[in-house]
Amino acid sequence: MTEMVSKLEKISSPTFVVLKKAVEANIHHFKQKAQSNNLTLRPHFKTHQNNTIAKQFYDLGIRNIAVSNIAMAEEFSHFQWDDISLAFPFNIREIVKLNKISKNTQITILVESIETIDFLNQNLINTIGVYIKIDAGYNRTGISYKNTAMVQQLINKIEESDKLILKGLLSHFGNTYSAKSKEEVISIYSISISLIEQLRQGLDQAYNNIPISVGDTPSVSIVDDFGNVDELRPGNFVYYDWMQYKIGSCELNQIAAVMICPIVAKHNDRLQIIIHGGAVHFSKEGYSENNEIRYGQAVNMDNDLSLSLIPDTFIQSLSQEHGIVQCTEDSFGKFEIGDLMVFIPIHSCLTANLMKLDIEFV
Repeated sequence: MTEMVSKLEKISSPTFVVLKKAVEANIHHFKQKAQSNNLTLRPHFKTHQNNTIAKQFYDLGIRNIAVSNIAMAEEFSHFQWDDISLAFPFNIREIVKLNKISKNTQITILVESIETIDFLNQNLINTIGVYIKIDAGYNRTGISYKNTAMVQQLINKIEESDKLILKGLLSHFGNTYSAKSKEEVISIYSISISLIEQLRQGLDQAYNNIPISVGDTPSVSIVDDFGNVDELRPGNFVYYDWMQYKIGSCELNQIAAVMICPIVAKHNDRLQIIIHGGAVHFSKEGYSENNEIRYGQAVNMDNDLSLSLIPDTFIQSLSQEHGIVQCTEDSFGKFEIGDLMVFIPIHSCLTANLMKLDIEFV
């Protein structure tokens, strides 16, 4: 452990630090939760986008994954996954890439239009799986749960195809990320599932039990009764972050990734510390607390890599390379220029994406 701490003390620029034991514990917990509910766990790799973490999933027996683009599918295809789901409405301009990767890898994509299905039927070389994307109230993408006729039409078109295999209905309850409590997350999940079930029961009788894939980290973390679904696709749980902590999705000891940034200046008159760590490192994702937007929460990291909150000490604003940290008198006095500060990112998915080249595993 001393070697790990010494390694971190040598950090000289903004660095994304991943706590591998916490990652492993998070994966194991979610795998057990899925198994106890007789559900498939298909983690979304858009959060970590990293082969070291991918291997942790693989070594723990995970064989189905989700990604958000073709490039990511190519990146992880060298692992022997049973299936890679492209959990984003298929971009028909990437048909050449899809044909290339589906030659040796089982790929499942999302569709929500007849036009896309017709295009696939005319241009696919290899057989692929297809989910129909359903909007259960998030209002981002997908066919509305109210439009049973359109969903049935897509099902019929897929079933007629010799290149497409119908995998089921897929939805993402992204509105849980705006929840302010566990109870609100459970309510959003319950309502959304009931709407999808309502849609499913309105389909032709042969499809009343068509598989359902759902998954957002708040729901999968908090909900115990998932209802009549078949697959869970959370992603953020591998690291968690400040947003998930405030929603109630995780405990502090489950947060598995932090940003470590050097202090470059201090301003006594306003109790503010300037760090080398800006929007190009954290992203500009913020979280509203006490009527102000915060961009990262300061924490202590002990020799055993456990985290503890530094009260009322947070990133108040970000520019491209600068971060302004608002402190209390107590926390301000504990740091000097040249010291390192540790922060929990607001949204680890965005921070991890920005910091892919500046990452340490401990």
